Amino acid sequence: MKIISGKYRGRTLLGHHLEKTRPTMDRVKESLFAMIQFDIDQAIVLDLFAGSGNLGIESISMNAKMCYLVDLNQRAISIIKKNLDRLAIPEEKVQVLNLDYQKALASLKTGNQKFDIIFLDPPYQTDYIAKSIQLITQYDLLIQDGLIICESDDLEKIIYSEHYKKLKSKKYGDKYIVILKKVL
Repeated sequence: MKIISGKYRGRTLLGHHLEKTRPTMDRVKESLFAMIQFDIDQAIVLDLFAGSGNLGIESISMNAKMCYLVDLNQRAISIIKKNLDRLAIPEEKVQVLNLDYQKALASLKTGNQKFDIIFLDPPYQTDYIAKSIQLITQYDLLIQDGLIICESDDLEKIIYSEHYKKLKSKKYGDKYIVILKKVL
C-alpha cells in the first residue's frame, strides 16, 4: 500500500495484511481520489472504519486540514499510529479514536464536530453503512454539500435518505464505491 499523491506520495503504509480488514487497493484509491481531489484541500475528514488509516492518511497527504481516524480494532489503531509516526504527520493534523463507530459518532456530536468528507468502508458482512449514514444525519455531522464515500460489496447495503444525492457510483472488481453529497 502506497500513498498515491500529495506531500507523502510514494511512501509505503503498514497494514496491508491487517487481520479483519480489506485495505482499499492502490488502483481503486487512485480512481477514488481523482474523483474527489478538488474537495480535499483544507477539508476536515472522518475515516470511520480506518483500518490501517490508508484513506485518511491519503487525505492528509493531499492537504486535508484535519483527519479523524476511527477503528475499534486495537491492532488497527497500533498500525495507524505507526503509519503516522513513520510519516511524521503533525499531531494537530490527526486524531485517532479507538472506539466503536456508534460511540465515535456520538462523541463527535458531543464535540460539535462537522466534516467535509466522511469515508465509510466497514466490514462487508454488516449493515454499518446504512446505520452510520443514519447517525451522521441524526447528529448533523456533515456540512452542507459535504461528501460521504461508501465502499461495499453490495449496492443494496448503501441506504440513504433524501438528505443525500448520489454523485457517482463505480464498480471495481467485487466492490462498489458510491459518493453521496448532502443536499438537505
